[in-house]
Amino acid sequence: QVQLVESGGGLVQPGGSLRLSCAASGSIFSINAMGWYRQNPGKQRELVAVISKGGSTDFADSVKGRFTISRDNAKNTVSLQMNNLKPEDTAIYYCAADIRVQGQESHYWGPGTQVTVSS
Repeated sequence: QVQLVESGGGLVQPGGSLRLSCAASGSIFSINAMGWYRQNPGKQRELVAVISKGGSTDFADSVKGRFTISRDNAKNTVSLQMNNLKPEDTAIYYCAADIRVQGQESHYWGPGTQVTVSS
């Protein structure tokens, strides 16, 4: 069984920063891509940032230059550093990862963590 658990969400003022972290645990053989998505009520879940096992990254246009993503392959963790936050960044943020367990790779999601940007 595999579990992803996020931490680090909360309330921050516009222009502030937050760091989200996600740890994968369980019977993991290997992890390929890891990433962060976000979603607001009534809207589709959207990709925020993704990082490959080798460290290649990609970001949504709306967060380029403000967010960075990093991972620790030894610890099975991924982090999202969010700077210069804007009210439109408010959402539930979900960690996701493509994890191989016993020869089969599947996409896993964390339960989500709320980020609210407001004065």
